[in-house]
Amino acid sequence: MPHLLIVDDEPSICVSLSFALEDEYTVWTATDPQEALEIVRTKEIDCVLLDLSLGTYSGLELLATFKQIKPEMTVIMMTAYGTIESSVQAIKAGAYHYLAKPLRMDEVKLLLHKALDYRNLHRRVQALSEAVRQQQSYAGIVGKGPAIQKVFQLIEKVKDISSSILITGESGTGKELVARAIHFEGNRRDAPFSVINCAAIPEALLESELFGHEKGTFTGAYQSKQGLFERSQGGTVFLDEIGEIPIALQAKLLRVIQEKVVTPLGSYETKEVDIRIIAATNRQLEEEVARGRFREDLFYRLNVIPIRTPSLRERREDIPLLLEHFLCHSVVTLGKGTKSFSAEAKKWLYGYAYPGNVRELANIVEYAVALSQGEVITLDELPPALMERTSSQRQTDRDQEGIVIPSGVTLEEAERRIIMHALESHGGHRKKTAEQLGISERGLRQKLKQYQEIL
Repeated sequence: MPHLLIVDDEPSICVSLSFALEDEYTVWTATDPQEALEIVRTKEIDCVLLDLSLGTYSGLELLATFKQIKPEMTVIMMTAYGTIESSVQAIKAGAYHYLAKPLRMDEVKLLLHKALDYRNLHRRVQALSEAVRQQQSYAGIVGKGPAIQKVFQLIEKVKDISSSILITGESGTGKELVARAIHFEGNRRDAPFSVINCAAIPEALLESELFGHEKGTFTGAYQSKQGLFERSQGGTVFLDEIGEIPIALQAKLLRVIQEKVVTPLGSYETKEVDIRIIAATNRQLEEEVARGRFREDLFYRLNVIPIRTPSLRERREDIPLLLEHFLCHSVVTLGKGTKSFSAEAKKWLYGYAYPGNVRELANIVEYAVALSQGEVITLDELPPALMERTSSQRQTDRDQEGIVIPSGVTLEEAERRIIMHALESHGGHRKKTAEQLGISERGLRQKLKQYQEIL
């Protein structure tokens, strides 16, 4: 049971609270600060109910001392003289919450449960931070397997280099996270990190966004505007979905990379820029080059240092760590209490294929945390559409499975194996099985009866 300390200078309050809470907590009581401090120093106390006024002593001073001894311990203040000012002071001093006397036991119990949930969550976050310290992540990217560790090693090697970098990988594998890690771990970290999605901005606006424009260049250009390249001076520009950039803009981008100059729309003046360009795509740019949709010279200028982000299927050993990471993040973000996954749900999540990669895993966890009712998230509380899609895919996989007929098997036995496999694939549905095999239902019944007689 959790350990609870009640500190109040009125023994009757200590006794009544202890009696009401002893079924759920191991309760300690103290009526003076010295006794309370001794208990906190020598016992494993999880939560404290602390009176604001302890005779001539201030509960706020005792709260500050508690927090110095055990910062992770949750403290709830109690007072018969509740004011906004005293409540603000208590929260600033590190109290979890504030209760006004006379106390209502249902409110006390509810607040204690929430305080312990908060304490447990804090410990889990600390454990996650410790995992990060033990090299299970790098610059916010979680993972310890060899596939992601290879990416970490590349980031470490290129973070201080100004050469162009091309990050490739499936959608949802964390290409922008890699770009951010390169920038913020490197010597350009104090300069801007600018992001633009080349697929999200119409072609007519993309050039202006990147290169800027002069006043009056086009309708609506009421004043001059610096482009992203100029605004990112000294820093990094991340061009996401670079494969979507229009062919007409590719020549201008090539000039930026080669000559480190930009020319705003409507201007003849070139401006020097000191930027590092990181591009990303989930397309095969070599194929785009072969089809004439992407300039070959630009591809080679961007692909000076290639980094490929592995799919989650290639780093399945990281799924438990990622699952815990996203669970903690979602619980904090959504303001939920303690949450965990059931063994059945974990087994399913560990075995799922994740076509949407890490992003899909994060979304699944957020959905489950947001909509689950209890502390333990069950298999039934995972996204229904996901479960249906998985079930459908498994059926498709079964339908597409072949059957191996070993050499030396008689024609009769081969026929029996084919029929039984087809029947199993259709879940015992005889009409569908007969249709697939090109025989009548009556013929199928006779065959099955024959097999039963043989067996």
